[in-house]
Amino acid sequence: MRIGLLTEGGYPYVSGEAGLWCDRLVRGLGQHQFDLYALSRSERQEADGWVPLPPQVSRVRTAPLWDTVEDGVAHGRRARRRFAECYGELAAILCTSTPKDSSGASEEASALEADRFASALYGLAELARDEGGLSGALRSETAVRALERACRAPGAHRSAREARVPDLLAVAARLERALRPLSLDWYEDDGLGAVDLCHATSGGTAALSGLLARYFRDVPLLVTEYGVRLRTHYLTDPDASPATRSLLAAFHARLAAETYRHASVITPGNTHARRWQERCGADRAKLRTVHPGMDATPYAEVGESPECADPDTLVWVGRVEPTKDLVTLLHAFAEIREEQPGARLRIVGAPAGPEGAAYLAHCKGLAAHLFPDEADGPHAVGRNPVSFEETGGPELPSRADAYAAGALVVLSSVVEGFPTGLVEAMFCGRATVSTDVGAVVEAIGGTGLVVPPRNPRALAEACVALLRDPERRERLGAAARARALELFTVEQNVAAFHGIYLEILAMTPVRRAALDDTGGPLPFAVPAEARVPGRWADPTTRVASRGGPRWATDAPARATTPVTVAEGAR
Repeated sequence: MRIGLLTEGGYPYVSGEAGLWCDRLVRGLGQHQFDLYALSRSERQEADGWVPLPPQVSRVRTAPLWDTVEDGVAHGRRARRRFAECYGELAAILCTSTPKDSSGASEEASALEADRFASALYGLAELARDEGGLSGALRSETAVRALERACRAPGAHRSAREARVPDLLAVAARLERALRPLSLDWYEDDGLGAVDLCHATSGGTAALSGLLARYFRDVPLLVTEYGVRLRTHYLTDPDASPATRSLLAAFHARLAAETYRHASVITPGNTHARRWQERCGADRAKLRTVHPGMDATPYAEVGESPECADPDTLVWVGRVEPTKDLVTLLHAFAEIREEQPGARLRIVGAPAGPEGAAYLAHCKGLAAHLFPDEADGPHAVGRNPVSFEETGGPELPSRADAYAAGALVVLSSVVEGFPTGLVEAMFCGRATVSTDVGAVVEAIGGTGLVVPPRNPRALAEACVALLRDPERRERLGAAARARALELFTVEQNVAAFHGIYLEILAMTPVRRAALDDTGGPLPFAVPAEARVPGRWADPTTRVASRGGPRWATDAPARATTPVTVAEGAR
């Protein structure tokens, strides 16, 4: 089948967040054809280039979200009036409505608001299609004034009424970027209209492209979320004003609800994401949990030889940033040293941006204050029991070597989605002590110890218990490795998506029916082999019907005059 893979800030860019699992998925499904539709988030991301693409990727189309796009479209009076009506309705929904779970609104009222949002959204989409783009209009004074009227209208919630001109300008700019897929030419017969299935690898803007393909071309939509976009919005941009955050949160909540309503299947990466999706209105019947697929090969050697670890060393591996709460880990390690004087802590990871670099410097200063350099004798050089390192050097060439350096892996985060580093430690057969955040409990099951976040004493007690019991560490490490190999490998991820692709296609009706001479539908026009995976002809050939063979024509198929046996004999 032909799949349109929709990404935002991910595959096929080298620095993409979701690049690894997308690349593994595409390479694991070599029997299918993939068209990539990618939205980039920064100029640097585009400058870094793409990862090498496998041959089953037949097409790549990209669009930037980071710059100001000038579409050069001059709208006439009627188009400007249509835009003002649709955008004004969209702004009114954002200013007067709040998410269903927090307002307690009735189901009828929520359904009415959802229909109003959908009508405004698709009205803007049709206008963009008719006029050739809306980027300029979405940044225009008309858009800002529509937001201002909606914020000042009776019934607007308190945070919207507090919006000032800088807030309105910021919201208009952010909405323009979020709605940029409206102005793209991806939805015609030579684009997403020709694919059998749209697979959005995240919610938000990427899923909006799939939503529009479903609206214009009736292409079924699959949405995969390993991190829910609405939750990400709540956790990011803390410096924005309450009015800006409230209006944007309302937009993301409404867009998520509309996406979930029209998606054929929704695949959260874990139970934590699934709960967020249900909170945003996703139908439980559409949900299929598919854990991220990770390559276990680099960790096989370490996992098969757990005895090589230093029994007194704790290891933390990840990106250094405030949400990882290394301060709590350092205070917990101070208590561990009181019980286990020979214990050492190796913090392995690079800072994430300027904020991460500042946080790393703070943690190094705290470590130097809590743990003065120690020496084995009067003539020996002192050293700190806490070390800060990065992979790629001679001591730790890879992440597998980092996990191999200690007998116990620690995770101290206060915010976490799916704990990728924890699963890597499980592949290595290491016992773990983690904080109860995100999908940590779901990932480790009963193969590690879990403590509350921001609790140094609980974290220290759990670590001391495992440092003093090597047999228990070994049992937990072996169980963790078995669980990871069963649930979190690339193979299980690819097999799950392959089955979901076939399930969606089997439930999807033919989009363009074959017609007979009278113009009526021709029964059994699509042969049975149309549902069998594989390439039946040149992949560049257009498809005339949903799931049909590649040799089908663009025009409706006409029934031919049957040939009699006698005529055939002659």
